[in-house]
Amino acid sequence: MRPTFVLGRIAGVRIGVHWSVLLIFAVIAFGLARGRLPDTHPGHGWPVYWAVGILTAVVFFASLLAHELAHAIVARRNGVEVDDIVLWLLGGVARLKSEAPNPGAELRIAGVGPLVSLLLGGLFTLAAWLLDTTSAPGLAVEALAWLAAINILLAVFNVVPAAPLDGGRLLRAFLWWRTGDRLRATAGATSAGRAFGWFLMVLGLFLFVRGDVFGGLWLAMIGWFLVTAATVEGQQAQLRAVLSGIPVRQAMTPDPVTVPAGLTVAAFLADPRYRYRHSAFPVTGEGAAPVGLMTLDLAKRQPEEQRHAVTVKQVMMPLAEVTVVEADDPLADLLPRMQPGAEHRVLVLDEDALVGIVSASDVSRTVTWLMKTIPRGRGGGRGT
Repeated sequence: MRPTFVLGRIAGVRIGVHWSVLLIFAVIAFGLARGRLPDTHPGHGWPVYWAVGILTAVVFFASLLAHELAHAIVARRNGVEVDDIVLWLLGGVARLKSEAPNPGAELRIAGVGPLVSLLLGGLFTLAAWLLDTTSAPGLAVEALAWLAAINILLAVFNVVPAAPLDGGRLLRAFLWWRTGDRLRATAGATSAGRAFGWFLMVLGLFLFVRGDVFGGLWLAMIGWFLVTAATVEGQQAQLRAVLSGIPVRQAMTPDPVTVPAGLTVAAFLADPRYRYRHSAFPVTGEGAAPVGLMTLDLAKRQPEEQRHAVTVKQVMMPLAEVTVVEADDPLADLLPRMQPGAEHRVLVLDEDALVGIVSASDVSRTVTWLMKTIPRGRGGGRGT
């Protein structure tokens, strides 16, 4: 899940937002402003209801962010680097660069999110009770009560033992500890995730037939997401087992064609070296050090009349936005960050020197080769 725009950084973690957040934000604000709030506390003007509804929705997403930040912070304390946090339609996700090193770390990383949501639910409950005892405005009490309920519900839902929910991670930690086999543990958690997802889809269909159109569709959508995400997670676990022990250098395209940062976009598009075979090229600055990534698509977006005056450096993806790895890093740890598309190429360094580039197709070819040459049963090593 790639963010549509980035809000900034909190505790060193980049915070992104997917466009679908706007949809669920509008649903929550509308439901409160035109439904729950006027039903429970009539007599106020519509601007008041909308103001409270929007503010409540903002606080709710802040709660989701706190949930995911807890995952990210505990992950870093357990030696797992964090790519970023992305808020989207069905909540949020902290994208980790690698897996937990052992079952204990998995347990801590997975468990802290629901714990934070439960704690927030308790705090909102306490705040609602205190305001109610002091005869505070009923709308404020109602908003806090809603936030308390939704955070507690979020905590309870997330501990359901089904991947990719936090409960699925907790189940995987238990199975990993019990069997010593991370791959078998992941298979068990993903199977539970698919089963739970199908249950929600069937329940959603039942509610839809009974007349609860919105609730039924919402449950069915969550179920579909769980089935899809659990399936992808299981496939990635199998790929990680196949790629166990394989360094990035074995999958990369070595000595890639590079583009000087000062080259004009017109010259870049006219040069035959950049028009065939590849669609993305590392950009180098002084001393041949990589400074970014240039794609044919980025170049072609520039108005034709401006291409002679605009340099590659002005339109490229800067190095900070490009995935960069070391040649001897485990290829399996790169899987969660790989996506199709020229803009998702990975630059490979060896002692700060550019030595290669990796695409999703490179990884796919490596997996195909390994599947043909490595005996069955390889992978799924024991946890430490």
